[in-house]
Amino acid sequence: MKCIQTPGKWVTMRIPIRMISITTTIFWIFLIVFLVSAVYSAKDIRFDFGGPQIGLTSDNKILFSLPITIDNKGYYNIGCFNVTTEILDKEGFMITRTSTFIPVIEKNRRVMATHNVTIDINDLQNSQDYLFNDTELEVRETVSIKLAEVIPVQASTNLSMPWGAPLYNFTLGEIEYAGFNGTHMTATIPINFENHASFDLTGNIQICMYNSTNILVSKGQTTIETPQNTQYHGHIELNVPIIGITENGHFEVYFLTPLFEFGPLVIPYD
Repeated sequence: MKCIQTPGKWVTMRIPIRMISITTTIFWIFLIVFLVSAVYSAKDIRFDFGGPQIGLTSDNKILFSLPITIDNKGYYNIGCFNVTTEILDKEGFMITRTSTFIPVIEKNRRVMATHNVTIDINDLQNSQDYLFNDTELEVRETVSIKLAEVIPVQASTNLSMPWGAPLYNFTLGEIEYAGFNGTHMTATIPINFENHASFDLTGNIQICMYNSTNILVSKGQTTIETPQNTQYHGHIELNVPIIGITENGHFEVYFLTPLFEFGPLVIPYD
């Protein structure tokens, strides 16, 4: 029942209950048809994830670039497209989290984007494990959209990503001594490792030599340039005072590169 005011009096009108029922039914039919068609049109949406490209950022972080193509041939626009990547170490500590968001992808449109993920090696907990040992990282991928800009849909997956150590199997060889003058000897120390990483390794290796009484007898530095997936065989020469040489002792090794700094790595010798 509804009341309408006319000059000088109120007029009462009655709206049939049946008409309300019909209107409600039509609304629900429309809603159901819309939802069904929106979901059905999802079959005409194509997602293509290209092969990742690996490089370095301007501030010397590892960069993974993933090309994404979204081809919307459905009946409706796609809203709130979002892809999120989380990378965790083997202890479950989150190393990085990155999202790429596209507000609207109109129907009958193709959109291309690039999903960039960066890793700072210095953020890795227990970084020694990742510098010298091959291992795996956990990757969590989540993709979400809104069909017809209304219906939320989300999918996620976990996968493992192999991690290659840039200093795999790092070793110092046996010291070779040669005469230099009456007070000093030249100590030649072989250096060997394999770069299993997905990036080239450049920088410096610094070695400090301590004798059996923990006295620093000499130190030196050498430059390394090791492309990815190659072996390094080199050496470093130290000028050592004869009176400081003992049968055993230890080295402290420091790694100074644009991507990371690490040390000391303590290696005994005898």
